[in-house]
Amino acid sequence: MLVRDAMSTVVLTIGPTHTLRQAAALMAARKVGAAIVHDPDAGGIGILTERDILISVGQGQDPDTELAHAHTTTDVVFAAPAWTLEEAAGAMAHGGFRHLIVLDRDEPAGVVSVRDIIRCWAPARQQVPA
Repeated sequence: MLVRDAMSTVVLTIGPTHTLRQAAALMAARKVGAAIVHDPDAGGIGILTERDILISVGQGQDPDTELAHAHTTTDVVFAAPAWTLEEAAGAMAHGGFRHLIVLDRDEPAGVVSVRDIIRCWAPARQQVPA
């Protein structure tokens, strides 16, 4: 199975000046665990995850004043729609993260998460006798 078959095409894109509270509210409303942060001044895209927000709040930072750009991962590993789920899972395991932005022709086409991969693998694995 390929990344294009598992990825979520519900992509939340925010700007670098969104507060963490705004980002969290948008992520909750869309039921996604990550937002793509588009920063035209920095020349690229990054990712803000629920873990990034949790770390900030856990450190006592104010989600109403902390901005997305201060917590965005910009050294991003991107997946291609034609990657296998094994390739995506390997990249996640190697990098220690749970979300990959999927680029198609250098544009965000979706996000694939560990949960997406498990959802695809679980039915196939349940049919195999133990």
